[in-house]
Amino acid sequence: MQHYGQNQYRKAQVATVDRGRLIVLLYEGAISFLTKAQACLQEGDIPGASNFINRAQDIIDELNASLNMEQGGDIASNLRRLYLFMGDQLVKAKIKADVEPIKDVVRMLTTLNEAWREAVTKPEAQEVLSRQPSQVKPQLRGGVRV
Repeated sequence: MQHYGQNQYRKAQVATVDRGRLIVLLYEGAISFLTKAQACLQEGDIPGASNFINRAQDIIDELNASLNMEQGGDIASNLRRLYLFMGDQLVKAKIKADVEPIKDVVRMLTTLNEAWREAVTKPEAQEVLSRQPSQVKPQLRGGVRV
């Protein structure tokens, strides 16, 4: 029952948050899943690690899909390359059951998260983010809207 309450709180938190804070929450979610994946690999739980890696990859894919390549310029292009690189690293981690690529991705996500945390506190960033139309489009995976 406690997990139900926590899940409802998270859903309400995400539904009422601004775009900048949502990006921070997505980074935090991916980092959390990858930390759990590392623990699973260290315990020899390959299916568990794979599940957590897949969940982190879904978040990274969503961040990539939400990039505005027309208005984002070099920053959006660089983020896209970085997200694709992270995806490649996570595939390597799953294939080899290796924590090192996961650690690399966590370091990258942590650096990006720190930059976003700082950026969203600036009024200029809030103004730019509020003017941007949402680029996130629902995706279908296995016939299910995600």
